Amino acid sequence: MLALIDGNNFYVSCERVFQPWLQGRPVVVLSNNDGCAIARSDEAKALGIKMGVPWFKIRDLEEETGLVALSANFALYGDMSDRMMSLAAGLGHMQEVYSIDESFVDLSGIPGDLVRRARTIRRRILQWIGIPTCIGIGPTKTLAKLANAIAKSAERKPGSYPAHHAQICHLGACTTEELQALLQATEVGDVWGVGRKIGAQLRENGIHTALDLQRMNPAAAKAGWSVVLEKTVRELGGTPCIEFEDEPQGKQQIACTRSFGRPVTELADLQQAVTEFACRAAEKLRKQKGHAAQVLVFIRTSPFRKQDAQYSRSACLPLPVPTSDSAHITQAALVLLHSIYQPGFVYAKAGVMLMGLQPATRQQMTLDLSRHAGDAQPVNRMRLMQTMDLINQRHGRGSLKLGSAGIGQTARIWHMKQDFKTPAYTTDWWGLLTVQNDPVRGGDQWPLRHGGY
Repeated sequence: MLALIDGNNFYVSCERVFQPWLQGRPVVVLSNNDGCAIARSDEAKALGIKMGVPWFKIRDLEEETGLVALSANFALYGDMSDRMMSLAAGLGHMQEVYSIDESFVDLSGIPGDLVRRARTIRRRILQWIGIPTCIGIGPTKTLAKLANAIAKSAERKPGSYPAHHAQICHLGACTTEELQALLQATEVGDVWGVGRKIGAQLRENGIHTALDLQRMNPAAAKAGWSVVLEKTVRELGGTPCIEFEDEPQGKQQIACTRSFGRPVTELADLQQAVTEFACRAAEKLRKQKGHAAQVLVFIRTSPFRKQDAQYSRSACLPLPVPTSDSAHITQAALVLLHSIYQPGFVYAKAGVMLMGLQPATRQQMTLDLSRHAGDAQPVNRMRLMQTMDLINQRHGRGSLKLGSAGIGQTARIWHMKQDFKTPAYTTDWWGLLTVQNDPVRGGDQWPLRHGGY
C-alpha cells in the first residue's frame, strides 16, 4: 500500500498559519511580479477565480468581496514544506517527496488500521504546524493519487463522493462494488497522468470515466497513445508500474529565469540580474551534487508591450571543464550576455540555464598548455563554494555574493515586484512574530502583519 499526503491549498494555508484573520476569507497567492493567481483558497474558488487568471482581471473583487491577494513567499512555503514532510514521513517507512506540498509514503508491511494511522498523522500536522491535509491510500501510485483527490472532493464538495471518504480515503479497503462506484464518479480527465489533450481524445473514443479507463485494454492504450497511458491503465487495475523513488532524481537541466519588476534598458542592470541568476542556478547544481558542461543565457523584451520594439536572443557556451563553481559559470554567462545584448531595447525578462549536467564525481580534465612547469597547482575551489552556500544558508540568501551582482538592493530595478509579500516568518530573524501586551485590552496579543490585532 502507498499513501499520498497533500497540503490543502498549500500556499494559502501557509499564510493562514501566521495570519489567522485570513481564515474564511477569499485569498489568492500571486506569481512572480504579482502577475497571476497560482494558489486559491476554497472561498476564492467559490467566487469563480480560475488558476492562472491575471491579477488585473480580478483586482476589483478586493472591494466587492473582500478578496485578499498576497505575493508568493517561497522562502516561507519551502520551510513549511520541509516541516510538513518530516511529519508525514512518520506515516510509513519510506517517503518520496513528489512536490512542495505532496509526498508518497510506502505503507507496505505496516500493521494495524491504516486509516486510523493516517488520521493520527493528519491531526499531528494540523496541530503542530497548522497545515490541513488530505490523505489517499491505494495499492499503486495512481490509485493513491486518485484516493487523495476523492478525499479532497468529498470534504470540499459534499455529495460528490460518500462523506466517509472526506479527508482520508483508503481505496484498498473498499469492496469491488464501492471501488467501481468511485471510479465511475471520477471523470477521466481527473486521473493522474491524463492531461487535458489526452482526456479530450479519450472522451472522443467513448472513455469518459476512470472506470472506463480501468477497463481499457492496456495494449490499446499503448498503441493509441503512449506507454505512459498504458501504465496508468495498469495502475488503475492495481498493478504497480510506477516505481517508488525514495531518493529524488537529479534534474537534467537547471534554469533560473525571472521577469523584471520594471523594464530594463542598461547593460549594467542586466549584468547584475544575470549574475544573480547564474549564482542561484549554480547553487541548485551543487545541491544535487552535479556539474554543468554548458551555459545558456537569454534576454527578451515583453511581447505584450506592443509599443516597444521587439527583441529576443539566446546564446550557449560550452565550458572548458564541467563545473559548479559560481564564479566560472557567471563568467561564462556574462560573456554570453555581452554577445547578445543590443542597446535601445526595453528588456522584460532574462534567464540562465545550465545544461549537460553530470555527477560531480565524474572528473573531466583538459590539458592546459599555458601552464609552465614551475606554476602552482590550480586551487580546489569547492571548499570556497561550500563556505559560500553555508553563509548564505545561515544568514540569508545574498549575504555573500559575487561583485558583479552589485552592492545593496536599492539600485536593483530588475527585482521582482512583490507589493503584497508577507515576512519570512520561519527563516528570517526580522520576520519573526512578536507577542505584545496591550494594557488597554489586557492579555497577550498577537500582532498580525496585515490585519492588526
